[in-house]
Amino acid sequence: MQDLKIAFIQTRLYWEDHKANQLHFSRLIAGLKTQPDLIVLPETFNTGFPVDPRKWAEKPDGSSFRWLQHKANETGAVICASMLMESGEEYHNSLIWMRPDGSHRLYNKRHVFRMGGEHERISPGDGHLLTRLKGWNIRPLVCYDLRFPVWCKNTYENGQFEYDFMIFVANWPAVRTLPWKQLLIARAIENQAYVLGVNRVGQDGLGIDYAGDSCLIDPKGQIIAQAKSGEEALIEESISLTELDGFRKKFNVGMDWDRFKIVY
Repeated sequence: MQDLKIAFIQTRLYWEDHKANQLHFSRLIAGLKTQPDLIVLPETFNTGFPVDPRKWAEKPDGSSFRWLQHKANETGAVICASMLMESGEEYHNSLIWMRPDGSHRLYNKRHVFRMGGEHERISPGDGHLLTRLKGWNIRPLVCYDLRFPVWCKNTYENGQFEYDFMIFVANWPAVRTLPWKQLLIARAIENQAYVLGVNRVGQDGLGIDYAGDSCLIDPKGQIIAQAKSGEEALIEESISLTELDGFRKKFNVGMDWDRFKIVY
């Protein structure tokens, strides 16, 4: 069983400026000290949140999408980030799972943030993404999804857990820092999985402050890596599938989980 080497970036974002954000993340990624398998960036990494999708949403031939392809190829790592994307007459807040070979998968944010007006401009997604990397089953999600435990819920069927690692990319305001931290820990414990939350810092174009508090949590709810509140950081850490498997075998709550069905 292989460890998964992760790098996650907590940083300010340049408001509505694709090029400035691409250059900024390029400089930060250049500071890697290890060879990660996975690099995780905050939600709407290229614009900040929320912005008008009619002006800022991209298609797969857009500059930010092509930048993700280039960086994944350059680093040899999967890059996970979200950005606004255009799909026909709809717009989505799309999490992109970009592989080094240029192939990708998408997850369209299911729970669009009503209190911020995101629901007026962004169409919600209608399904999960489950992806694999080095033997790990991974469930990536976006920001407000964190508040919905049924949507985040792991399953256990025929002796197998559906996922081992859950990721949240976010623009989560500082005023709600306590729920951010507590919910990340709760999701790790209740799903017997590693959880990573990657948030931004600084102030956006609407004057909203962000504290970051990005952290990596083990299935027991213990924080094993975290960025300092309010500061930019590039964190590099590994997680162990052997340790996860050992904990699950010793204390397998999954056998007693309730079964359920999500109705869209």
